[in-house]
Amino acid sequence: MMHHRETKASILIVEDEESLREALKLNLEMEGYEITTVDNGPSVLKMVKNEYFDLIILDIMLPDMDGITVCETIRMQHNDVPILFLSARNSSSDRVEGLKKGGDDYLTKPFNLEELLLRVDKLILKNKRIKAPHSVPDAYEFQGCKIDFAAHEAVDKQGQTQELSKKEAALLKLLIEHEGQVVSREHILQVVWGYNVYPTTRTIDNFILNFRKYFEKDSRSPKHFHSVRGIGYKFTAN
Repeated sequence: MMHHRETKASILIVEDEESLREALKLNLEMEGYEITTVDNGPSVLKMVKNEYFDLIILDIMLPDMDGITVCETIRMQHNDVPILFLSARNSSSDRVEGLKKGGDDYLTKPFNLEELLLRVDKLILKNKRIKAPHSVPDAYEFQGCKIDFAAHEAVDKQGQTQELSKKEAALLKLLIEHEGQVVSREHILQVVWGYNVYPTTRTIDNFILNFRKYFEKDSRSPKHFHSVRGIGYKFTAN
């Protein structure tokens, strides 16, 4: 079903009941997902600061900090990772509270595994869709410059042809697809590098410096390639 993904979607499972945690991990790994597990709230908050996840499966009843508080805290950090709540209590107030605090979906235990897998898949796809805005043609032009994504080359402001590495072409395409929007570092790392071992921030910065050299009239006051401190990067065409 999902083995055609170029990068495995990564899921964080937060569950203090060991047998259920193991069962979820095993079944989701068999579906081709990359799984990390933790058994308490505070570790989740630490992990989401440092790593990108495509989905969090979050039990509401946790020992030290309940799942709803965990979810609320993640949302306060402006992180919109999809969250699927699990709850042993089949009360509609739990469900309403969970969704109000920013959860995306809700399953009561015991649940049907097949249903869980379908919901997981749906949440991950929905998240990917939000983040893939307008499509960009293979050859893109702006302000007299031209980028050919397929050939990995660009015509710079001087009319010179510049070879682009595969990663440079991918980063350019991602920024241009989100023209006018800030793309977060996490999202860049996930899409362009596509695994959880990230290069340093400097790597992205160096790419951006190259782009400025190629495409900016004045690379010290860039009009097209902007760094947004602490968040990410933005491309503007005009």
